[in-house]
Amino acid sequence: MRGHRPEVADVFHAHQDEFLQRWGYAVSDQQRKVLRDIGRCRTAALGSHLERCDRCSYETVAYDSCRNRHCPKCQSSARDRWLLKQARSLLPVPYAHVVFTVPEQLAPIALRNQRLFYNLLFRAASETLLEIAADPRHLGACIGVLAVLHTWSQNLRHHPHLHCLVPAGGLAHDRSRWIATRRGFFLPVRVLSRMFRGKLLAFLRQSYRCKQLCFPGRLAELSTPRAFHSLLHSLRRKEWVVYSKPPFGGPEHVLKYLARYTHRVAISNGRLLSLDNGQVRFRWRDSRHNDRIRVMTLDAVEFIRRFLLHVLPAGFVKIRHFGLLANRNRRRALALCRFHLNAATPDTTTLLTHQQNSALNRSCPRCRSGTLRIVAHYSVGQLPAVSPSTVPASFDSS
Repeated sequence: MRGHRPEVADVFHAHQDEFLQRWGYAVSDQQRKVLRDIGRCRTAALGSHLERCDRCSYETVAYDSCRNRHCPKCQSSARDRWLLKQARSLLPVPYAHVVFTVPEQLAPIALRNQRLFYNLLFRAASETLLEIAADPRHLGACIGVLAVLHTWSQNLRHHPHLHCLVPAGGLAHDRSRWIATRRGFFLPVRVLSRMFRGKLLAFLRQSYRCKQLCFPGRLAELSTPRAFHSLLHSLRRKEWVVYSKPPFGGPEHVLKYLARYTHRVAISNGRLLSLDNGQVRFRWRDSRHNDRIRVMTLDAVEFIRRFLLHVLPAGFVKIRHFGLLANRNRRRALALCRFHLNAATPDTTTLLTHQQNSALNRSCPRCRSGTLRIVAHYSVGQLPAVSPSTVPASFDSS
C-alpha cells in the first residue's frame, strides 16, 4: 500500500479475516460491530446522500458515515456538535485539568470487568474531587466536574484513566458566593491521590464480596479471597499517579482541551504512517522520555487486537458530569454561578473556532456564502440523478 497514507479502515479491510482466524473466539459482538462499521464507513456499502447549497443550488454527493463512536472518521463532527452544547455551560474562570490513573496491576481486572470497573473509576474520582473541594481546609465549596474516560496509552496498550476538567472554584455551601481557588493552584495532588486510591480499592473490595467481579483465564488465581485481598493490600502501599495542571485560561482554552480529549479514539488516522507486508507503522508519544515522538511497528493482526481492546460496552457513557455540572441541577447551578461572577451566558459562536463552526454548518465550496443541506438519501446501490458537472470526480469524504 505504498504511496497512500493508510487509515484504520485499510488495516481492517486487509487483515480482519486473518485477525478473526486467530482471535475470533475471543471477539465480542460489540467488537465485531466496530470491525464491520469502520471498514464500511463512507463507502458505497452504507449508501449515500445528496447535499445542495441553499444559495446557489450547487449539488454534491457524499457517502454516509457509520457513526460508530470508535470510528476515527466520525468523531470530528460528533465532537463539534457536542462542543456547541457544552460551550453554553462554560464559566468565565480558569479551569483545572486533573488526570486519575490506576496501577497497571488493575488493568487486566478492568479489561475483564469493563462496565463495572469503569463505573467504579468514575465514582471514585468524582467523589474524591467533590469531597476534597468541599473540605474547608482546602476550598470549602461545591464544584463541578466533567470527566472523560480513556482506556489507551499512545502505543495502544490498555491503560484506563480519567481526564477531568474542573472550574477552579465553586459555590459556597450556603450558595451565597463564589469561592475561587488560589492563583496557580487547584487542590493538593497527594491528598487527591490517596483518597482516590482508598475509595477505588474499597469499591473493588465491596464488589468482590458481592461476587460482581469475574476472573477468567489468567486471572483465575485472583478468584480466591487470599490472592485478591493480597493484591489490594500491595496496591494500598503504593503511591498512585494523579496529575493536576495549574488552572489555565478561560472558556476558549477549555473548549480546545475538550476538543482534544472528549471524542478521541484509541488512534487517529493521522498517526498512521504506512501499511506494508502486514506491518503497520504509526507515530506515538513516549511520555516516559519527555514526550519524545517515536515510530512503532506492529503486526497488523496485533494492531487490530490492540485497537479492539478499547471498544467500550454497548451504551456505556464515557463522558459524565458531576456536582454543579450534573444534569439534574446544571441549569440552576450555572445560573447562580454566573450571578455571583457577574457573567452572562457565553456566545457560542465566538467560542467555537471558525473550523468548528464550519463543520457544524458546511459552507458551499462554489459560492462560499451558502450552506450545504442534505436534501435526499439513497440506499446501497442507488445513485442520485444529478448533473455530472455538479458532482465531484470522487465522493466527498467530509
